[in-house]
Amino acid sequence: MNHKERIVAAIRHEKVDRIPTDIWATGEVWATLRAYFGVSDNIAVYDRLDIDGIIGIAPPYIGPPLKDDGDIHENEWGMGYRAQRYGMGSYDEQVRHPLAEAETIEDIEAYAWPSPDWYDYSALPALAARYPDRAIECGYTAVFYYHNLLRGLEQSLVDPLLQPEFTHRIIQHLSDFFHEYHRRCFEATRGLIVTTQVTDDWGSQYGLLTSKAVFERFYKQATQRAIDLAKSYGISVFHHDDGDMRPLLPTLVAMGIDILNPVQWRCGNWNLAQLKAEYGGTPGVCFHSAVDNQEVLPFGTPDQVREQVKMLIETLASDQTGLIIGPCHNLQPVTPIENIIALYEAARDYGTFV
Repeated sequence: MNHKERIVAAIRHEKVDRIPTDIWATGEVWATLRAYFGVSDNIAVYDRLDIDGIIGIAPPYIGPPLKDDGDIHENEWGMGYRAQRYGMGSYDEQVRHPLAEAETIEDIEAYAWPSPDWYDYSALPALAARYPDRAIECGYTAVFYYHNLLRGLEQSLVDPLLQPEFTHRIIQHLSDFFHEYHRRCFEATRGLIVTTQVTDDWGSQYGLLTSKAVFERFYKQATQRAIDLAKSYGISVFHHDDGDMRPLLPTLVAMGIDILNPVQWRCGNWNLAQLKAEYGGTPGVCFHSAVDNQEVLPFGTPDQVREQVKMLIETLASDQTGLIIGPCHNLQPVTPIENIIALYEAARDYGTFV
């Protein structure tokens, strides 16, 4: 199998020659890996580590000029970000939430909502063609997350309780934008992409950030609309959801997600064998990424990494499919190169079947 065939087979719960792999990493880790292998681009790192990978593409932004004063830069939503250093690395942290001060529905309507016209969808086929043997992902719908980004996390969590109609209006605007943006993406890439993200971070370290009732009343319809759009184009739905999101998993599976990323089993108390038995059959959910990024990858030994990879393959791929293995979030700069290499060597050693 080539890289794309292996990914697609795992998503469909078909037999694979070996368990496919993927990688998420910070920019600092990518730079370290490129230097270690003496290569100039990330795809060369994929090749050196024999990672299958899901490669994301997006239509280039061609809308109005974006603000950047050298300190804070804004995206097309008016969300402002500032680089914040954390010792060995940095993240762009949000410091400006464009609807933080909104109080009425009139304020929502007055906001400069982005337009789907601000993107060059015609560029997508050429972007996909750069990776002929890789699985391509295009699109990112995250209604709850974008509500967080527009209002600020705390305010977005109380909005449904204090201002239900106000909240519905924000969600409707988000859903309408995401629907048209992704419809145009999918039209431009017919037959070229394997997955799209319909995703949200509902989980905390223990339990959900909000109640199931809030999800059902405010966010489920918009999420289902995005899933249905993807399915109408024959595209698999990749659902990224950090933390202990288990209370929502039965609902999300019933709604039609195809891939669960990550299986962050350090958060809460996951029973991986039971998870596989309940959701990992045919048809079922393909599990994407489960190697612990809180303890074993940054602070463990290569042998401990190898043992964990072996355990995950034996449980989440007990039928020799339905798993794409990788770190359960971005590899951080504190992660030793030896542990990263051990992850992918172990995936080949324990996950090769042919």
